[in-house]
Amino acid sequence: MSKKKRLIKAKDLYRFQLATYAELSPDGRQVVYALQRVDAKSQKTYANLWIAPVVGGEPWQLTVGDHVDSLPRWSPDGSRIAFLSNRDAEKQPQIYLIRFGGGEAQQLTDLKGEFAEVSWSPDGEALAFQFRKKDQDAIERETEDKKKELGIVAREIDRVRYSLDGKGYLPKERWHIWTVDAQSGKATQLTDHAIYDELRPCWAPDGKALAFVSNHAQDPDLDPDRQDLFVMPAGGGKARKLPAPPGPKPLHSWSPDGKWIAYVGQEGCGLWYKNEHLWIVRADGKEDARNLTARHDFTISAFTLNDTGSAKLMPPVWSKDGKRLYVQVSEHGSTTLRVVSVKHGNVEPVIEEQGVVGCFNFDAEQQTLFYFHGKLQDPVQLWVLDMASGATRQLTQLNAWLDEVDLGEVEEVWTKGPDNNHLQGWILKPPRFDPEKSYPSILEIHGGPLGQYGFYFMHEFYYLAAQGYIVHFTNPRGGIGYGETHAGAIWGGWGDRDYADLMAWTDYIAKLPYIDPARMGVTGGSYGGYMTAWIIGHTGRFAAAVTQRCVSNLISMWGSSDGNWVFQLPFGNQAPYQSIERLWESSPMKYIGNAKTPTLVIHSQNDLRCPIEQGQQVYVALKTLGVDTGFIVFPDEPHGLSRVGRTDRRVARLQHIRRWFDRYLKADRD
Repeated sequence: MSKKKRLIKAKDLYRFQLATYAELSPDGRQVVYALQRVDAKSQKTYANLWIAPVVGGEPWQLTVGDHVDSLPRWSPDGSRIAFLSNRDAEKQPQIYLIRFGGGEAQQLTDLKGEFAEVSWSPDGEALAFQFRKKDQDAIERETEDKKKELGIVAREIDRVRYSLDGKGYLPKERWHIWTVDAQSGKATQLTDHAIYDELRPCWAPDGKALAFVSNHAQDPDLDPDRQDLFVMPAGGGKARKLPAPPGPKPLHSWSPDGKWIAYVGQEGCGLWYKNEHLWIVRADGKEDARNLTARHDFTISAFTLNDTGSAKLMPPVWSKDGKRLYVQVSEHGSTTLRVVSVKHGNVEPVIEEQGVVGCFNFDAEQQTLFYFHGKLQDPVQLWVLDMASGATRQLTQLNAWLDEVDLGEVEEVWTKGPDNNHLQGWILKPPRFDPEKSYPSILEIHGGPLGQYGFYFMHEFYYLAAQGYIVHFTNPRGGIGYGETHAGAIWGGWGDRDYADLMAWTDYIAKLPYIDPARMGVTGGSYGGYMTAWIIGHTGRFAAAVTQRCVSNLISMWGSSDGNWVFQLPFGNQAPYQSIERLWESSPMKYIGNAKTPTLVIHSQNDLRCPIEQGQQVYVALKTLGVDTGFIVFPDEPHGLSRVGRTDRRVARLQHIRRWFDRYLKADRD
């Protein structure tokens, strides 16, 4: 007789082990990956490096210790691994090198600041990286006792974008390109402009040049999407701008022969809903960039949402012969891997299984493809694909404890929206579901809005289902995954077609025989928090609501968010002093006087994306209206509490959500 499975708990967040980044060795025999864990006593998150053999053998641990080892990168000959670690200074990571066979890791750099985008030169003699120096006054506060004791006297701010959620106030220094000698550890700064950030250095195949992205607008903070590709000598010197349309360019890579650079990007500035396409441009700058996927209505991204470790969008990967490019595509609730013909732009599937493909890469001969894959009932595993046979093999058994848990069953549904548009959604039924019973339900609304829910593990959803709720979610217009028209449908004003889609989906759910329409709840965070606040001002059909890290007043949010003025873009691109009426028309606070739904407000004190005053306004309004409400504030946490917050606070958040819905949606409530 099989053992009865248990239900998932909020405190299971402590048990997850999550692979954050990985690479296949050049010979295709080993995968190095960073494995993240939580220490319940200290509430700290640590990560160490592990090795997974591709053929035979169990994964084994390469580095140990209570610190964070991340971003492992194989040297071109496979003998060494470069990685970032804070093992010698908790608040100051450095680049380290370790031999593949093990031994003591050697510190390579000794710099004060932030590292990103570390990569080996093709000959293995150096590494390039993106680095932002720590401001001198911050260094002095750390090293001089008196200044450390007194702390900051005043901040002098002279730029528009001066803060970032999860980081706080930004340093005056900008991101620049550096290299470091892999033997001596001598670091060299290659770029040094006062207001230009130089990002994502990428080596040419011959090691003689570096490509990078930068915004050379007169004031990049006032034109943040005007990014361009540049090429400069690997030893430093004058950079050449390549002829590519202005617009965001998050990732790029060189062709094997060094003649072309492929990049992912949008055409145009300030139009976030537009598809991210695959482009190529000649490295010598003699031809304009060419859009390879222009005739395909999909977006190159890895923005399928979950709460246990997001997928990483990877640069385009060239085939060895330079004829094809591998990219991730987010569509219909999945992030898949596809290959694009350079000559014709034809697209073919590589990994089309439902779920999410995260980081991926090949061995040197491209005989083996390694990739992360997450599914609805499994956050992530490491897989390899044999390119000749098409056979796949799973290398890890992470979070095997989930086999002991009854998560319930998920049903995918396609239905029609109010304008005869297609709506895809999912219905999660509680463990031990009885179709003869009548259940309370919770509508979950995703953030973004340019994201998508789908075939990806959501601990929050399973936890609420384990409490006896039908949890349902859909991708209304305004999100990605269904083409540019779908994504752009709410550009110019939220709360119209997206609200109509959510109500049409709710109508569908309410008619199901096992749903109690009198016991329906709604929740969401960020844009989902916006829609929750919008919903309670426009309908009383929900018996309870929880709005999290919400946007409620677009007028007061203007200039106070870390995005400050850019949040005017989806609402006619006018500041409050130009058109206060348009921003107010799309603000949930305009309609809050209609609210009667008992609503819990959850916000993080250090949320710089949607400042806490956004939640405060909703709470105070509901209080003055006499509507049942509560306000939960999490200190020291950023906007992304539900994904990256301290684990005890993430647990408490779930428990507060459950408590609120239990109070108003359970049949035996007072």
